[in-house]
Amino acid sequence: MMNSTPDDCGQAGKTGSSSGDSRLLLAPDLFYTARMDRTADPVIRLEFNSGTLVLTGAPPRFVEGLFPAGEWTWDSRTTAWRTTAMNYRRVAARLRASGYWVEDTVPRWTEVAWPEAKVPPLRPDQVRAVESWETAGGRGVIVMPTGTGKTVVALGIMARLSCPALVTAPVRDLMYQWHQRIRAAFSYDAGVIGDNRYDLRPVSVATYDSACIHMDKFGDFFKLIIFDECHHLPGNLRRDAARMAAAPLRLGLTATPQRSDDRHLDLETLIGPIVYSMEIPEAKGELLADYQVIRIPVHLSDEEQREHAAMSQLVRGYMYERRKADPKYSWEDLCADSGRDPAARHAQQAYYTKKAIEDRAEDKLRVLEDIFRLHVGTPALVFAGSNAMARDVSRRFLIPCLLSHCRKRERQDLLAGLQDGTYPALVANRVLDEGVDLPNVKVAVVIGGLGSSRQAVQRLGRILRRQGAAQAILYEIVTADTPEEERSRQRRRTDAYRGTRHRRV
Repeated sequence: MMNSTPDDCGQAGKTGSSSGDSRLLLAPDLFYTARMDRTADPVIRLEFNSGTLVLTGAPPRFVEGLFPAGEWTWDSRTTAWRTTAMNYRRVAARLRASGYWVEDTVPRWTEVAWPEAKVPPLRPDQVRAVESWETAGGRGVIVMPTGTGKTVVALGIMARLSCPALVTAPVRDLMYQWHQRIRAAFSYDAGVIGDNRYDLRPVSVATYDSACIHMDKFGDFFKLIIFDECHHLPGNLRRDAARMAAAPLRLGLTATPQRSDDRHLDLETLIGPIVYSMEIPEAKGELLADYQVIRIPVHLSDEEQREHAAMSQLVRGYMYERRKADPKYSWEDLCADSGRDPAARHAQQAYYTKKAIEDRAEDKLRVLEDIFRLHVGTPALVFAGSNAMARDVSRRFLIPCLLSHCRKRERQDLLAGLQDGTYPALVANRVLDEGVDLPNVKVAVVIGGLGSSRQAVQRLGRILRRQGAAQAILYEIVTADTPEEERSRQRRRTDAYRGTRHRRV
């Protein structure tokens, strides 16, 4: 029988009481107009199969007429029509409107009864975010800065719908944070799919990677999917977490939707359009702590400058020679050639040496020491541009170093130590850029990183959780007269960095 479609979510139908009523109740919340004999078995059948939808009993004329866009493909192996499960919402609506009796076995979702609901009251801006998502039909992306309560918005939606829901996150730490938040909000022990665990429940949490692996088995189990830090979703593999799911309701959460490869445009297809957006300047001083960004340029020593110039000349010379024969020769081509051409490999190594000199300039450590002295007694985060630089800082100042390979227990110990004052500061490469709840730190220092405005906003957001009237300060130490200076300019091409102060030391 045809089950609930997204267009009817939350709307209960009524059974026709007279024998002349042409409406046939096929599920608690959906009517389907039947043109065929109600006593006969349905000819057309829609079902979920391994991350796809399968339509049987439908002749080509019927399919091509109802779906002229050509989203269905004939599968000669099973003599059936097939399309991605992500199309379920549109497919179900069109089949329902076709006027033919279609047996829809796709949805396996039922209502969820929360033991209790203790979701914090939503602020007016959070209410607007929820209402915008609902107005968009229960599909869309909510963009809010770190620390403004995106998680609370999602919990509010879950409380309203009381339906099977899957929360996906890019890393295990964030997955477990969601598990804890769901337990605190609903007294519900959510299932866990990821970190070598597979415990499927009506409400579950999963990493993106595990969702991709297992979605073929439970893509028809959840009515709502929440994609946290959804800017990670459009990757080549992770997008399957959305494509193989039949869930009609989809919510994306992020503070930084833009991607340098423009794949953020795919979010509209995978989840839905941006339905609500708040930028950091809008929340500054009210929902978030007031803050300032201070940029400090430093210079290479004479020895560092000589080696940097030599490495730069080697890379430029190699590229010049290669472009004589092939004007379109690129850095990507050089990387591809490095496995078989010693000269290409030598040029690649020179490039990485040059970048390491920029990242690990000795003068950066001197300025970092001055900042530590200026904010003595105040917890601080240091964001490095490489694991090697993070270790340099850790050894120089005897502070913990948190890298991507650190185990969960070690991460928890380091963050707890920063919170209670055991550790005065913590240095990391990229592992703290997003997705991990941090103590209320109000001082951060960026000593290296990508030329990504997304990364810049993420790192700034780490120190913006409001704590009374305390002001947050982000220092950016940049090696002047090097490509790192241009990367810094690229990072600051965002409204969040408007009004950056420049200070020379």
